[in-house]
Amino acid sequence: MLSNWYIELQRVTLLALASTFIGYLFGFPVAGLLFGLTSYIIWTIRQMSRLESWLQHQELDKLPLSEGLWGKLFDSIYRQEKAHQAAKKRLQTIIDRIQQSTSALQDGVIMVESDGTLEWWNRSTEALLGFRTPVDGGQHITNLIRDPDFVEYFEYGDYTTPLTLNSPINQGVALEMTVTPFGNDERLITARDITHIEHLERMRKDFVANVSHELKTPLTVLIGYLETLIDYTDESDTRWLRIYHQMQSQAIRMQDLVHDLLILTRLETTEINTQEQPVNIKQLLEHVTAEARSYSNGEHELRVSSVDIEITGNYDELRSAVGNLVFNAVKYTPSGGRIDVTGYRDKTSIRIDIIDNGPGIDQKHIPHLTERFYRVDASRKSDTGGTGLGLAITKHIIMRHNGQLLIESRVGYGSKFSCEFPLSLLNSSLPDPLN
Repeated sequence: MLSNWYIELQRVTLLALASTFIGYLFGFPVAGLLFGLTSYIIWTIRQMSRLESWLQHQELDKLPLSEGLWGKLFDSIYRQEKAHQAAKKRLQTIIDRIQQSTSALQDGVIMVESDGTLEWWNRSTEALLGFRTPVDGGQHITNLIRDPDFVEYFEYGDYTTPLTLNSPINQGVALEMTVTPFGNDERLITARDITHIEHLERMRKDFVANVSHELKTPLTVLIGYLETLIDYTDESDTRWLRIYHQMQSQAIRMQDLVHDLLILTRLETTEINTQEQPVNIKQLLEHVTAEARSYSNGEHELRVSSVDIEITGNYDELRSAVGNLVFNAVKYTPSGGRIDVTGYRDKTSIRIDIIDNGPGIDQKHIPHLTERFYRVDASRKSDTGGTGLGLAITKHIIMRHNGQLLIESRVGYGSKFSCEFPLSLLNSSLPDPLN
């Protein structure tokens, strides 16, 4: 089968020969050839003009009629345009359905360009954040959500954890904001109403606090009477003394539990800003280690080393957090073990490491260690395992100081608990150890 260009070449050749022959009959063969070629050029220009006009006016159904190569070109473009419009219609149908389904969501959905300007949002966004269609189109999102926490969250670019903030149009509505990057540095933002979850969480905290307060007084009275009974019971009456001591032990354990629950509730419901003060890391670690040595009674080797730096924070809370970690290391490291307590600063953070050579912890337990009442060994006796709230309290204290608790451990090799704080807490009153 001959190709289109070859057929068109044949047509041009025949036209040239025919026009030359006719010119020859009149005695002007060259003029006849030029006339034939000029006619072909004019005809070709005419076809190009028809193609340009057809494409410009986008009148797909009014296909220009032509012959030869141009006729096939018109037909090919027509078929491709038909297929293109059919595909475009299918894609538009899909987009419309996605937008309709997204608009039906109760969560706000916002599409943001790479420069932070608004591209699209659903109806729920208007109810939750007060966006107006189409007035706010093209606006930068931080012009509409001016909360400083959101501005920092959006521009910083670390979207691993959601951000909770109040709705800009209704302070009584709590929103959970998540940002998902996609495409060419574009971002998809979702806003979920978590007011009922916040309400339930607040009810839980209030319930725990109220119950703990209610139990505190009767437990104090109960322990006081038990002490009196023990003092006035004859030492020869071992049966009753054993019962009283067991009751006293369990009452004290419950009192410790109530005490830890009250501490945890206070940490969750109060701010730290009003109690900030310079905290010397070296002095803090020396005091905690001295107390741990007394608790160990010489059964462990405790070593402390720290740079002389200060951070801004709550001394009592930080001492409690570090003390929990050091005392846990003493409690769960066998006699003769070694515990190293180190405070230092690197280029990115301020760290306090508590490292022991105890039995270690299986990796499957590490993500759950800071959960309330979680126990690594379910068979462990409750009187040796504490209240189960120590690490939860420690984690909350460190988080209140914008830090994080890092845990590393291997069974048979020991454990490493690290308190990592940002450099923004560094107090400039003392010389920087890295300078």
